[in-house]
Amino acid sequence: MATIDVDLSAGDGVVLPREGLVTLTHVIYALHAFSALTGLLSSALIVTAFLSGWPSIIAVILNYVKRSDVRGTWLDSHFGWQIRTFWYALLFFLAGAIAFATVLGIPLAIVIWIGTGIWVLYRIVRGWMGLTEKKSMPL
Repeated sequence: MATIDVDLSAGDGVVLPREGLVTLTHVIYALHAFSALTGLLSSALIVTAFLSGWPSIIAVILNYVKRSDVRGTWLDSHFGWQIRTFWYALLFFLAGAIAFATVLGIPLAIVIWIGTGIWVLYRIVRGWMGLTEKKSMPL
């Protein structure tokens, strides 16, 4: 029986991911983008739609469930990027909520929430572009 040598590395010590995992990562970015765009196109804030929308919650669950499958590949950086985007957005949202609890903090809360929404959109676009170019995301 003949054997076939398969080089799973990209030459720089990083293992190439299965194509199905690349497709899954595109789907996860699409779920996050759908939630964020729902906030942009509705009366909700981008950050609230991103954090509370089912597509984004499903995306984060998929990130955690499939993270072990992408370990050691360049997709691992995208999974970390997506997870950090979600949790930092939640942190900034809560900071805005605390500011909102005071009358003087309401304008600050609105600025925090709008800024977080713009930051979320930036992270989705930058990450998805990096995925399309098959590049790792920075830590």
